[in-house]
Amino acid sequence: MEMSLEKYKGIHPGLILDRELKKRKLKKRPFALSLPEYPQTINDITKGKRNLTPEVSLKIDRALGLAEGTMFLLQAYHAIKVAQLKEQTKLHPDLTLFRKALFWDTDMNKLDWEKQYKPIITRIFERGDSGEKQVIIDFYGKDKVEEVAGSYSVSSRLPIFSQHK
Repeated sequence: MEMSLEKYKGIHPGLILDRELKKRKLKKRPFALSLPEYPQTINDITKGKRNLTPEVSLKIDRALGLAEGTMFLLQAYHAIKVAQLKEQTKLHPDLTLFRKALFWDTDMNKLDWEKQYKPIITRIFERGDSGEKQVIIDFYGKDKVEEVAGSYSVSSRLPIFSQHK
């Protein structure tokens, strides 16, 4: 298998393995037993439910005639992509959970969710529903929300201000 790693970066190596096995007309169970590995392990890997270990990766590389480390390198690229996605979600909450009408006057993608937390929290607690308020509490934490909104009620439309800042 001639493999250009560039086009496979970020894809779970199990999906690539599954494709390669189908291309070679190899069944997963006999392939797994030839490694020797548990068939369930290879099945979970090909479904993207389990990551490759260095040991299993070397066995697969040898069995498919790949350069040593190829599959594990793909696992590393996948892990990097997963970490990047996690990092991006830390910059802001899932924006699909907010109604567009809440931020009708601005592009939500351009908001700096850390620097502009006070107006964002205020707006959500003035106009948001209970689900949107909960997203903000989960993202910023109760302490930060209480700092801005005072004592609040997630179920009501308006915050209950016990302190004014």
